[in-house]
Amino acid sequence: MSIGSSLCDCLPVNDPYLGLTPMSVSTSSWERRLVLWAHEALESDCDPQEIVADRSLLASAHAYCRMLTRRHSRTFYLASALLPPAKCRAVRALYAFCRISDDLVDGEAPSTDLFQTSSPSPRSRYSSLDRNSGPGLGNHENRCSARERLERWRRQALREPPRLTPCCGKSLVALAWADVRARYRIPVRYAEQLIEGVAQDLRTVRYDTFEELAAYCYGVASTVGLMSMHIIGFAGPEAIPYAVKLGVALQLTNILRDVGEDWRMGRLYLPRSELRAFDLSEEDIAIGCIDERWQRFLRFQIERTRRLYAEALPGIALLHRNGRFAIAAAAELYRAILDDIEAHKGDVFGRRAFVSTTTKLQCLPFIWWRSTFSLPPGRSGRTS
Repeated sequence: MSIGSSLCDCLPVNDPYLGLTPMSVSTSSWERRLVLWAHEALESDCDPQEIVADRSLLASAHAYCRMLTRRHSRTFYLASALLPPAKCRAVRALYAFCRISDDLVDGEAPSTDLFQTSSPSPRSRYSSLDRNSGPGLGNHENRCSARERLERWRRQALREPPRLTPCCGKSLVALAWADVRARYRIPVRYAEQLIEGVAQDLRTVRYDTFEELAAYCYGVASTVGLMSMHIIGFAGPEAIPYAVKLGVALQLTNILRDVGEDWRMGRLYLPRSELRAFDLSEEDIAIGCIDERWQRFLRFQIERTRRLYAEALPGIALLHRNGRFAIAAAAELYRAILDDIEAHKGDVFGRRAFVSTTTKLQCLPFIWWRSTFSLPPGRSGRTS
């Protein structure tokens, strides 16, 4: 069965939307900790008032974020286009903020510099909603300079009044992001948690347990969903556990897809305790071993990730109606990467799993139907 048919033709089977009403989402110990972090951040300060800036300058800043998103992330660009214009513009500014944060940790010149003609970097945490490969950790000087760059960016993007430097993509993104944070009252702590999450790649290259990995996933992915919720509109704090779970599921999908690429960059995100449970070692990852042990390990990982998607998707009913389709599309199309991994017998060492643009477009009508008619009415809108 092709990826397209598996995603589109079989939508009614085990549909996570049908007949489900958001209620108390079940949580494990690792989830309770992440949800607590999210609730604490929800109560943090928001920017008190909208940014006062020249309208044409602000429009240019948002146009820059749109071009950046289009250049670097086809998946995010497609999903965001399903939102009303103002919300679409806002989530693209959020993407730009995330992208710059990631590139600074990579040690690269920010790939947001569209004034240059050089090609974009091949991978980033927020390219198609994915993770960065991370810098090697052997060079102390590089790590220190990356921390310094990230700290300067944190002050520029979160604390200092927006200042424009001509032909500087970072200052344009900072202006657009400040406008969005103030307009949609996004708690500053969520953005700080994201920066702390991407900075973790400067000091950690191995994770012993799933609990440790889930905390990393919260920092680099769940925070993005929590900030997006404020743009889209949500019913209230009861939506938080769903957003946290969806972020973890998306990040786990990235991790499974990029095992080989991450290994070549000196990183291993798969929990080592779980590798040992399936009699696998780092040496097996190094040689790209695809045997029965790996197949069983990967089935376990994929089943857990799918379960998290299934538990998270009913929370879409707690979002504003005009944002449900976009979030459902992002989640469903990303979940389909797992199908592609399975279709290629778990080979994540020599190829990168993906869902083609044609398949995405073919599946959007089905996803729209489900997000429009299969979800309960819900309540929309702490913001709208």
